[in-house]
Amino acid sequence: MDCKKTANAASCNCTYTPCPRKGICCECISYHRKSGELPACYFGPEAEKTYDRSIEFFIKSRSGRS
Repeated sequence: MDCKKTANAASCNCTYTPCPRKGICCECISYHRKSGELPACYFGPEAEKTYDRSIEFFIKSRSGRS
C-alpha cells in the first residue's frame, strides 16, 4: 500500500510544524502510542493547540472539563 502523504497532510490538524511525521499516519500513530499518547487528529482544534496528547487530556477535552 502506498502512503498518501500529501493527501493525509492536507487534512492533518496537527499544528506542530516541525513534525517529520506529518501526513505519515502510520508513523504518527506508532510514535504517539509508544508514549502512551494519541495523535492530534483525535483532538478538536482548541485542545490540539495545547500539545497535550495524553489520554487523560483527551477524555477531559471530550467531556467538557478541559
